Amino acid sequence: MLLMLRGFHGFRCETALRRSLISSIRSSSPTPLLHINASGASALIKVSPLPSIVLFCLSNCFCLIRCAFTTNAKSECVGDKGLNEELICGIVRKGYWDDCRLVGLFDSVLAPIRVCRVLLKLREEPRLALELFNWAGKQKGFRHTTESYCILAHILFNGRMYNGAREILVSLVSSKRVVPGVDVFDMLWLTKSIFSHRYGVFDALFGVLTDLDLLEEASECFSRMSRFRIFPKTRSCNNLLHRLSRSCPRNVPRKFFEDMVAARVKPSVFTYNIMIDLACKEGDLKTARGLFLQMKDMALMPDTVTYNTLIDGHGKFGTLEEAVKLFEEMKEVGCTPDVITYNALINCFCKFEKMPKALFYFHEMKIQRVKPNVVTFSTLLDAFCKEGMMQEAAKFFEDMKQLGVRPNEFTYTSLIDGYCKMGSLNEALKLMNKMLQAGVPMNIVSYTALVDGLCEAGRMEEAEEVFKEMLKGGVAANQIFCTSLIHGYFKAGKVEKAMDLIKEMRGHGMDPDISFYGTLIWGLCNQGKLDEAKLLIGKITAEGIHANHVIYTILMHASFKAGRKVEGLNVLKEMQDMGVVPTVVTCGAVVDGLCKSGAIEEASTYFNWMEDMDLETNLLVYTALIDGLCKNNCLGEAEKLFYQMVKEDLAPDEVSYTSLIDGNLRHGNFERAFELRNEMINNGIKLGLKTYASFIRWLCQFNQVEQARVFLNEMNEKGVLPDEAIYNCLIRKYHELGNMDEAIAVQKEMIETFNGISDCVVTNEQM
Repeated sequence: MLLMLRGFHGFRCETALRRSLISSIRSSSPTPLLHINASGASALIKVSPLPSIVLFCLSNCFCLIRCAFTTNAKSECVGDKGLNEELICGIVRKGYWDDCRLVGLFDSVLAPIRVCRVLLKLREEPRLALELFNWAGKQKGFRHTTESYCILAHILFNGRMYNGAREILVSLVSSKRVVPGVDVFDMLWLTKSIFSHRYGVFDALFGVLTDLDLLEEASECFSRMSRFRIFPKTRSCNNLLHRLSRSCPRNVPRKFFEDMVAARVKPSVFTYNIMIDLACKEGDLKTARGLFLQMKDMALMPDTVTYNTLIDGHGKFGTLEEAVKLFEEMKEVGCTPDVITYNALINCFCKFEKMPKALFYFHEMKIQRVKPNVVTFSTLLDAFCKEGMMQEAAKFFEDMKQLGVRPNEFTYTSLIDGYCKMGSLNEALKLMNKMLQAGVPMNIVSYTALVDGLCEAGRMEEAEEVFKEMLKGGVAANQIFCTSLIHGYFKAGKVEKAMDLIKEMRGHGMDPDISFYGTLIWGLCNQGKLDEAKLLIGKITAEGIHANHVIYTILMHASFKAGRKVEGLNVLKEMQDMGVVPTVVTCGAVVDGLCKSGAIEEASTYFNWMEDMDLETNLLVYTALIDGLCKNNCLGEAEKLFYQMVKEDLAPDEVSYTSLIDGNLRHGNFERAFELRNEMINNGIKLGLKTYASFIRWLCQFNQVEQARVFLNEMNEKGVLPDEAIYNCLIRKYHELGNMDEAIAVQKEMIETFNGISDCVVTNEQM
């Protein structure tokens, strides 16, 4: 303790430099900050203000205490009167690092202060100062003070060794050695007068804090620089603005942008590009447009990035005309569109199902010699798949490979999903193998698309094999994947496997979402477990998950299907009580359910109720009511409703025509049924299995078996495969009429047809 006090006394007597610095702190230094954050890295965190002299005394006491226990202090060396700075500098210049006079500096508790003084003497020799600093830092038991770091940063910056200065600041800010109570900014400010009031080092500190992702501290540094009228470079501000825009709520970068302008930091094109991009991502196109005009007013010429951002933003939010205007303006002002520009246009037109326009820009790319990339091809290919245009998608896939553009996982996934939705599962499986052979790894989206397709087709064993391969490949199942598999198990009637997978999901900590519960409720309803499904609604509500219109519609449909009309209507009431607004699909389920239960008047009431709910009646709802009216002997009303639907520009499809045809056939109105059939064909609607089945069934019912046989032959000619019910209907009728030869002939035809299907299935599986 005596040694420490002696050292402190010597320090007070011989540090005139420090007294002048303390005086400078009193007059101009900002509030001292503490430099330790939660992770131990240095940061700018405010502490309670203390007089600067007290802080310096305390900090140097801490330094002396530390040194007293970590150095071989000798009492005769505690005083600093014998320090010859010029002599030490001469030794350093000669590189005599083992000289005992230089090494002796570190025998004193004042070593950190002495190093600072020598560094100041070497201020015009930055490389030598850096060499001394690095050498001193390696001496046993020695640690640099914040002051020595800051002095060296000034020296290096003034000597145009900017990278070196930055590295010193990075080392200091990242270090755990900063003395509590002494802030880097304060110390840099304290020592600035020694170096002709140059302020570039403060911008370097600002940049270091930003690059180290100490964004809050960097923002505070900017504020303090502004208060002291030290203006950072626009480039440094842009760096912080960019990082804030990526990781903070929108109001934070916006506030910093306003602070930049207020501090008279002139924004650049890059500044505006950041802010315009942020506004576009938020869908705030009005603000984006305002910033665009503002930069023009400031004589800043928007570049390709500016236009690309605006085109993409307008395109994603459906303002396609504005996107095209920006594209044309871009070309007029001399900004050359690049592949990113065209990709943005193609993507927005694909997204809003305007394929011809997307293809127009794709061809324009070729004319302008802008080479399409994997994003270009994948976007168009995905759009073709979503439209069910698999031949075009396959062609694009081959074209991109021929042009040397390597398909990525998104490309393959789009094709796999497209084939699965078209029912071409063998093609999807082949593509999966090609994908793996090409070295493109399957991701969870690819596997989900494939498994979903297999489950939809009832090929559960293959779906399980794909699941196993996925786990072997190190791809973890997520909730969407498991939901698809559970849906498949329920559809295939494998309830136990579905429930086992649900338990496994919960065991792996997957929190079920509304989509999962919707699938589970659908599965239970599909298995006739309506009461269990209703109990589950109460359970998920207790978990804070509220059923949506999809779940209520599933329950409603299941209730009507089970003949529980009152319960179905009660579900609708509960849905409204819970604040869930019915959709056109919900109302369609109610109308269809009431029609099937014979409550045709109630069905008509709910049909008209849709208008009161501002719900636009669609084709499905019309068809449900038309079918119900036909089945309940209200054929005249059904005809009126059919043509009301046509007047409202809802084009009848095969189902709506078949409902009306079936109603007329049921009443023996064969002439009207044939008129509707011809109308169907004239409107370009092909007769499908249900239409043919209706004609054959009712013709047989009215003993017109020969005409029914004509329809069977027509089916085969048109490539519409008859099912077993159609064949059996004809066979039974021939038996009733005693025409055994025809009955046998039809039976033989049925056997040949189904044997042919079996052979075809086997062949496809072998492929």
